[in-house]
Amino acid sequence: MRVKNAVNSKKKKRRILKFAKGFRGSLSRQYTLARQSYYRALKFSFDGRRNKKGDFRKVWVTRINIAARNEGLKYSELIHGLKLASVSVNRKMLAELAVNDVDGFKEFVNIAKTALGK
Repeated sequence: MRVKNAVNSKKKKRRILKFAKGFRGSLSRQYTLARQSYYRALKFSFDGRRNKKGDFRKVWVTRINIAARNEGLKYSELIHGLKLASVSVNRKMLAELAVNDVDGFKEFVNIAKTALGK
């Protein structure tokens, strides 16, 4: 007696079509197109998770730069001054301070200014 694979094939197709439920037109109804769209969507989601990290870093740098310029320093001078002063604080925390705790951020700016000799 030979073994047939219809049950597993239908299960696989059902799983893909269930995932593709919200896709437009044939992409949600035809298995072959749905499968291609499914793999493409997975690739975009993977890439998006990687891109998100860089996007957040850009936001942090912009926030720090704006706050630093209000205190009379450029972003690059602030970072360089903090490195010279051996202060290790990441950009996420600096951006948080720049937005929510202006006095705390001013202390970091003063540390950087003294390290730079300004």
